[in-house]
Amino acid sequence: MMHGFDDDLVLPWRREDRPFEGVLAYLQRRLEEAETEEQRTKLECYQSDRTCPACHGARLRPESRAVTVGGKTIVEVMAMPARDALAFFAKLPPPAGLKDVLREIVKRLGFLNDVGLDYLTLDRASSSLSGGEMQRIRLATQIGSGLTGVLYVLDEPTIGLHPRDNERLIATLKGIKDRGNTVVIVEHDAEMMRAADWIVDLGPGAGRTGGNVVYQGDYAGLLQAKTLTADYLQGRRSIARVAKDPNRKPLVKPKDFLTITGCCEHNLKNVTLKIPVGAFTVVTGVSGSGKSTLVDETLKREMLRRFYHAKAKPGKFKKLTGAEFFDKIVEIDQSPIGRTPRSNPATYVGFFSDVRDLFAQTEGAKARGYGPGRFSFNVKGGRCETCGGDGVTKLEMSFLPDAYVTCEQCGGRRFNRETLEVKYAGKSIADVLDMTVAEACEFFAKVPRLAKKLRTLSDVGLGYLGLGQSATTLSGGEAQRIKLATELSRRSTGKTLYLLDEPTTGLHFDDVAKLMKLLLELRDQGNTVVVIEHNVDVMTCADWIVDLGPGGGDAGGRIVCAGTPSDVAACPESLTGRFLK
Repeated sequence: MMHGFDDDLVLPWRREDRPFEGVLAYLQRRLEEAETEEQRTKLECYQSDRTCPACHGARLRPESRAVTVGGKTIVEVMAMPARDALAFFAKLPPPAGLKDVLREIVKRLGFLNDVGLDYLTLDRASSSLSGGEMQRIRLATQIGSGLTGVLYVLDEPTIGLHPRDNERLIATLKGIKDRGNTVVIVEHDAEMMRAADWIVDLGPGAGRTGGNVVYQGDYAGLLQAKTLTADYLQGRRSIARVAKDPNRKPLVKPKDFLTITGCCEHNLKNVTLKIPVGAFTVVTGVSGSGKSTLVDETLKREMLRRFYHAKAKPGKFKKLTGAEFFDKIVEIDQSPIGRTPRSNPATYVGFFSDVRDLFAQTEGAKARGYGPGRFSFNVKGGRCETCGGDGVTKLEMSFLPDAYVTCEQCGGRRFNRETLEVKYAGKSIADVLDMTVAEACEFFAKVPRLAKKLRTLSDVGLGYLGLGQSATTLSGGEAQRIKLATELSRRSTGKTLYLLDEPTTGLHFDDVAKLMKLLLELRDQGNTVVVIEHNVDVMTCADWIVDLGPGGGDAGGRIVCAGTPSDVAACPESLTGRFLK
């Protein structure tokens, strides 16, 4: 993705053998979301954020802003990070009759610190928080309730956490359990597993090959089990071995760099970031250290502005050099590949257009005069008109989210009866969409054009995914890997800058190993890969690490150490280095 648009929009004619295929694939995907996008665009053109000229963003009247406690106004206190606010109120003499109030403030600020959110300012807009941060704020609220006998269910609470912050979160969760509560966590983090009293391991594979409990018991028992999870915990398999593949050429000492100097947005303190060209770089650091501000808000926005005239204003910096080493910028994020039930992996990677061509060449299609458009669920002709090719119909609920039910006319198969009568190797077009990626790999093995695109989806660990699975059911990690597979299926120029933010979110060890293999393949082709990441296994695979910190918020915003993984591990000032050892 580049500046919010599909890459096919920027370079739609990259297929030399079929020059307009990229355009058609883009138009088809855009058609699926046209109505939603049009409505969103109409609204967005009337919206903008501007600071109030009267209160300058403080939200309060002058009289309210004039009141001070301990020499500070409420506006000044709200602008403090949680850690500074805790120190302020902890030292504050209790006003008459407000001792209990002050104690409660200190206690609740302490909860925010305990869950690793000490760097957040108290007036931070909730819309700017990540999913992991929001989850931990809710967790801090629950800690303050003091309840017992409660069942707490958390989904990936370690998202966005540095290993240092992870230790604090684990201690907090143990405290909740020790008060008589039950804590259930969906998680892939090894440290969280070691701290657990009971582990349930599902598998043996994913999708249709999963759904079974392959182990349940304590951590010691898991290490003795014969499961994929146990293989990685025991070291029988290793993510780091991917980078040590003897068939992979070792990276020579980098001589060219993409350099951005004088970065001072938010908490960045005149930072100079150097990214080795043609290398795999991991930018890491504790939560709130300035990683996203440096890479996403400053470097990425400036590169997109230069290459694609993007309008998003980059963070403050002085100078950028080295852009001449690149001909394309690709951001592979976890945003959805589509927002309607009609969007799916097959249409996104451009696989479905080839399938329609294949069906149009069958004897059954030729006898009926059907062209490729007959097998599209986006246009009238071959699709089921009752559901408009969605396979489902929407039920609008007055006070609840819209619900979708299977179309009674086509039974969810999206096409009308005449279209479904046309078969390729005994399968209808709906049968193909019902296949998993792994099943389709086998079915289309002798069709090179299709086999290549399917193989890339399988290589990123999505063999279990349904080709016609609705984009609205995909996780952020799955959407990101679909985008990565799409990039891998294109011809590489060897001069692309790839930018990824937390790509291991929601991934099992085995999925991370597959992801690392693919990212290193992109690097081997001469491309530059930059990843914001906290996963220690990913760091060990990196050619270069940039460690920000040393703390979060005002205590961060500096580059503590930059170099090879061994350089960072040897740096005594680096918290990341301690975990790399």
